[in-house]
Amino acid sequence: MARSSQAQLTRPRSKSGKQADNEGLIPVLARAVREIEGAAQRGALSPANRTKFQVIALLVREERQRAKAAVMSDGDRAETLKRLDGVATILAKTAARDTSLIALLETDKPGSDAARSLRRRMLEDAGVETPPEVVAPEPAKQAVASERQVVPGSVKARIMANPFLAPDFSLAAPQPTARRLANWELLGPLFKSFEYGAAGSAASMPLPEPLDRDRLAPSGTELMQHQARFLESVRRGHRTFLLADEPGLGKTAQSLIAASAANAYPLVAVVPNVVKMNWAREVEKWTPGRRATVIHGDGDDLDAFADVVVVNYEVLDRHMSWLKTLGFKGMVVDEAHFIKNLTSQRSRNVLALAASLRERNRNPLMIALTGTPLINSVEDFKAIWQFLGWIDDKGPRAELLGRLEETGLTPADFGFFPEARQAVVDMGMVRRRKIDVAADLPAKRVVDLPVELDDDLGRSIRQAEKELAARLSSRYRAILQNRGVTASKVSPEERREVIRLVAQAELDESKASKTGENVFTMVRRIGQAKAALAADYATQLARSVGKVVFFAKHIDVMDQAEAVFARRDIKTISIRGDQTALQRQAQIDAFDKDPEVGAAICSLTAAGVGLNLQAASDVVLAELSWTAAEQQQAIDRVHRIGQDVPVTAWRIIAAHTIDAKIAELIDSKAGLAARALDGEEIEESAESSVQLQALMSLLDDALSGSRR
Repeated sequence: MARSSQAQLTRPRSKSGKQADNEGLIPVLARAVREIEGAAQRGALSPANRTKFQVIALLVREERQRAKAAVMSDGDRAETLKRLDGVATILAKTAARDTSLIALLETDKPGSDAARSLRRRMLEDAGVETPPEVVAPEPAKQAVASERQVVPGSVKARIMANPFLAPDFSLAAPQPTARRLANWELLGPLFKSFEYGAAGSAASMPLPEPLDRDRLAPSGTELMQHQARFLESVRRGHRTFLLADEPGLGKTAQSLIAASAANAYPLVAVVPNVVKMNWAREVEKWTPGRRATVIHGDGDDLDAFADVVVVNYEVLDRHMSWLKTLGFKGMVVDEAHFIKNLTSQRSRNVLALAASLRERNRNPLMIALTGTPLINSVEDFKAIWQFLGWIDDKGPRAELLGRLEETGLTPADFGFFPEARQAVVDMGMVRRRKIDVAADLPAKRVVDLPVELDDDLGRSIRQAEKELAARLSSRYRAILQNRGVTASKVSPEERREVIRLVAQAELDESKASKTGENVFTMVRRIGQAKAALAADYATQLARSVGKVVFFAKHIDVMDQAEAVFARRDIKTISIRGDQTALQRQAQIDAFDKDPEVGAAICSLTAAGVGLNLQAASDVVLAELSWTAAEQQQAIDRVHRIGQDVPVTAWRIIAAHTIDAKIAELIDSKAGLAARALDGEEIEESAESSVQLQALMSLLDDALSGSRR
């Protein structure tokens, strides 16, 4: 540390003798900030040092406000503020060295139990009296606001059909008596064990080799080896898992087949809104004999007799009353890091629902899915471990406590940390990276994520689509009337010919018109409606697997994505059509070489060809292209020679809109092109063909009365 910084912190505050220089809070802050500065000079700060950095910043802010309001001489006030500025200067220099610390300066209160505990200790070291700590109500027992509760009609029907859903208290496991560890506070040491006890080993429990790799896979599918090993553990009786595989390794499939292996039905899955439609599709794919239902809003179209109930975090609160009593035997929480804030309503709801399952079942299947279980500190584990039933708000629960007792060690003993860490890992932590299981994975794959557009923009899009379909239907009937043919008497050949004629006329008018609602404006509005959902999913990827490439067609969608990334404190670069060659290369170099850059936000047309973005292995396609070739070109910016990790492209699809049909048509054209390249004389379709067929499909569905 520079001598000027040290001098500024140790200079006498006044010569009046009112307070010695080594008394009070400022000397405590000075010593702590020097420790942080030294640690930052030696390398990346540990989670514990990041917590200390945050607490120092908070206390500096509080002390500055106190000094400004306190009764003291102007000289003493100026000297106090000057010394606090010295602490703040060192904090700023440290943050300049590690820019990820800047976000910790923006908060105005301690964000974790560790931060609150450290703040209290520093104040006590300074001789400052601290008020008794207010303990938040236990999350699992928080009451849910009754005025928001709804009970869908199908739930009432199920309860009447099977009213005998009482809990089986006879299966409750006895709580063991703590012996050696009876008087020890264990949560803090357990968290520290993941900071200091790793010794280079991965946080993943041993998994057995499967006897028959594909025994649990449905016909027409194949399990990868890492998936089969996880499922073999379930088959042998393990029931609680923190499944922290990187995105793209099939966590959803593993959890659904695990429910089948454990017969954990009915199963409830709490998921982000952006993937809830995909969950229903995955149920159909991986457990075809089971039915899934998705809760939208108040659940008016819910099928309460389904085997798998999918609910997103945002509507969970209004359905808690019946979800807690329906008799679920398994629960999956997707993107489980969403519940890390134990004081949030989201976290309280999830933990309350989990507690109700454990009350009614001795050994329910509980799976937390997240590629990023830790975001800010090791204490991010706390909510997930509580969901799984490994700990409560006070300490380890029965099974984990028993495993810790078996070590024969206490937190004061040498070797406790690695043993404690392994005890937690063996409770059910599973973590595999793409690079670790690369032999199992295809080199490149495209995964569709259907999203439900529940907001006003989404509803207006569906209304506009209905109006477009009505306009096309009206033109269709007018042509038949001019030909003297009734709709009931028209032949299949003529019906298709008129549908094509109407769609082509609509397409020609749309290309010529600059105003009005047409297929092009509709697709653009769908892109705008998907933008925030797609960007939110991309930020999750950036945090869990590293760099990600985000593709969009329109500038306003790119702008929305940049705003989402900025709010999530993820640094981005942008590749757009208005950049010079030098500007574009500078952006590419930053993406390739700067470890702080987490995402590249790219134009499909400006960045879809000729660029190398293989610093990433995940691509998010926020908007669909009109051709399979343009989509493939975008993915190939990442999937290139030299890429040593399998590539996954995540395509965001707006469910129940023309977007889904366009995706289907693009895929069919890709298949035709592939067959043509393999020797069949099939011509690659132009984008106008996809546009025309999308309109034809819209009209055909409207005439058949099959559109929702």
